[in-house]
Amino acid sequence: MKRMLRVVLAALLIIGWTAGLFCAQAESSGAFQPRLDPDTACGITVIGNYSNFEALEAEFDRFNEFYPEVELSYVKPDDYNNLLGTVLESNNAPNIFFSFQWMYGNGKYQQVCDHMEDLSDPQLGLDLDCLRPGLMSYDADGRLMMVPVFARNYGMLVNNDLFEKEGLQVPATWEELLAVCDAFLSKGYASPMMGYSASSSGCLMNTLVYPEVVAALAGDPEGLRAANAGEASAGECMRRGLEQMMQLIGKGYINLEKCNEISDNYTQVILRFFEGDVPMMICTGDTVSGTGKRESQSAAFSKAPFRYSFAPVPLSEAGGYFIDSPSIQFSVNKTCANLDMTNEFMRFLITPRELNEMASVKRLVTPTKDLSFDAVYAPFDRVPAERILCPEMIGITDPLAVQVRNASYLAGTGEITVDEAVSKYGTFRD
Repeated sequence: MKRMLRVVLAALLIIGWTAGLFCAQAESSGAFQPRLDPDTACGITVIGNYSNFEALEAEFDRFNEFYPEVELSYVKPDDYNNLLGTVLESNNAPNIFFSFQWMYGNGKYQQVCDHMEDLSDPQLGLDLDCLRPGLMSYDADGRLMMVPVFARNYGMLVNNDLFEKEGLQVPATWEELLAVCDAFLSKGYASPMMGYSASSSGCLMNTLVYPEVVAALAGDPEGLRAANAGEASAGECMRRGLEQMMQLIGKGYINLEKCNEISDNYTQVILRFFEGDVPMMICTGDTVSGTGKRESQSAAFSKAPFRYSFAPVPLSEAGGYFIDSPSIQFSVNKTCANLDMTNEFMRFLITPRELNEMASVKRLVTPTKDLSFDAVYAPFDRVPAERILCPEMIGITDPLAVQVRNASYLAGTGEITVDEAVSKYGTFRD
């Protein structure tokens, strides 16, 4: 009996050791390991300002493989920003909600911030190391109240097959950009670079100038202070970007008459690019997110598909900038029902595998450190660290961005000169 007992105990020890080893290997490989009872039955609601969120719903399905009795749903409330505080105080308060850095310190959103859980708590187990540091939004007390789910950047869609056909290389410097634009123009292309230019909101002018302004202020604390305060002297931070933009327009490399035929900066920009005769289409990553779905909607692209990618616009000899900003961030409502399971879902979601998968489905920029998994965004993965700039970390505020957006639009359309745009800084209104 003693020998039998020793054998049984030894077997149990081996089984326990093997199971522990398996779990450790699974954790080290990045595989998600449930911490709660898999039979837990509850509901989790995510709210935001997207009309639909198929990529997140796909994450719901994968989470249900671990917790089949958890019912997850996504809802878009009316007038999201204005009613968010009221919704969080309601009887049907959500578990997770879209949040934005500009909510910090904004009295209008204090009620919203009061509901945010500190996601930097190590007990929650979120894989924060997988996120690009510049996208992490901390409040004044050093708490991480929101985590990035998608990011945005500025650049140009590139028709790689068109460059190959004409024997040209995708430009990496300002001189190379001028050279390829000149080459395309001489080959009969009406507008080597295009983009939406009908209004200041989302216009190609801002997409070109804004990265240069961020770069100009990145190492200039006094200039940044003045620019955020709307002081006229800060207008000089826009000069280089405005001058480069005007050179592209003045040489005919950007034909504004052709650009004005594009009626919106999302679907129509994409469909115009898919016509196949635009070498470079200036836009943001938010626009690029719609390319996958619209390939089949374009008769021209369906008939003659081509390889394309998204790259920085090189307005200097050192190349273009990767302006890295959070697009969508998630916060957890710390007073919600089923908080433990809500945090479990966040632990599942904030990992390279799930965030990259969701970005791939939505074709938005992943917030993780690996951009190479999506060939469309791969050029940004090659931007050197010193040229990756995070406006939120630098301290760029929305009023500053408003000045740049309107100044660049008015200068680009010829309503004011570059000198006037610089001198009028602080006076522009949307």
